[in-house]
Amino acid sequence: MTEGTTMDWKVATRVVAVLAFAVIVAACAIALRPDATEETPASTAQSQSEEPASSELLRCREIGAAALDDAGCKKAWADSRRHFLEGDAGRTRP
Repeated sequence: MTEGTTMDWKVATRVVAVLAFAVIVAACAIALRPDATEETPASTAQSQSEEPASSELLRCREIGAAALDDAGCKKAWADSRRHFLEGDAGRTRP
């Protein structure tokens, strides 16, 4: 090996190491960023039209611990549970 070839390998190794480090930092930044789960009014309206009980579920979420004793919330939770557990089997198909 000549002196120039050895230096080329050292430079290439350093470049690869720096690029790998940059990829790792970018992956960590993406994984640790806060989720943007705020719904837009259009998506909220769409989800409410898809499931009529969703407005009741939202109300129950907003009232917090008081929802545990609320009859409307208990009914909405039971309906939601039943809807979830039935899946596609409980839906009528066109």
